[in-house]
Amino acid sequence: MELTGPGLLLRPWRDADAAAVLEALRDPAIMQWNPQGDVNDLEAARRWVRRRADWSGSHVSLAVVDPAAPETLSGSVSLNRIQDGDASIGYWTLPAARGRGLASAAVARLTAWAFAELGLYRIELCHAVLNAASCRVAQRTGYLVEGTLRQSFRYGDGRRYDEHLHARLATD
Repeated sequence: MELTGPGLLLRPWRDADAAAVLEALRDPAIMQWNPQGDVNDLEAARRWVRRRADWSGSHVSLAVVDPAAPETLSGSVSLNRIQDGDASIGYWTLPAARGRGLASAAVARLTAWAFAELGLYRIELCHAVLNAASCRVAQRTGYLVEGTLRQSFRYGDGRRYDEHLHARLATD
């Protein structure tokens, strides 16, 4: 499955993405706000890619690329904890792709697909309160803020941070 939008292609992960994933997961912002565990060599990156390419009923993960350069990774967008009509969405972008609205476009496109094709009713988006860029993505894509979860997640530096909880409903 591939999803498209203006200047956007969401496609399945490929083994060929492993080197770009390894580079991405070394980016300080991704390491802090999207910790991925011990992906510290090419083989670990291949396993990471294969896990995301192997969809189960509980997750969908796609590589974010430019349709004009589908081999060049720009980011990731995923639905997790899909169960009983609910899910959570997560994303990251490489430094070169930031500031162009790509994360917002990817989140909006996957959200629309999830409501239409998976029949989801509610999708949650959580981010550290200190991650202002993720808050802007949530706001731009219609995810309404519902509250603050106190020290709810341990991020890349090992500390627990307060998170904003945003959500979209199929009826929004």
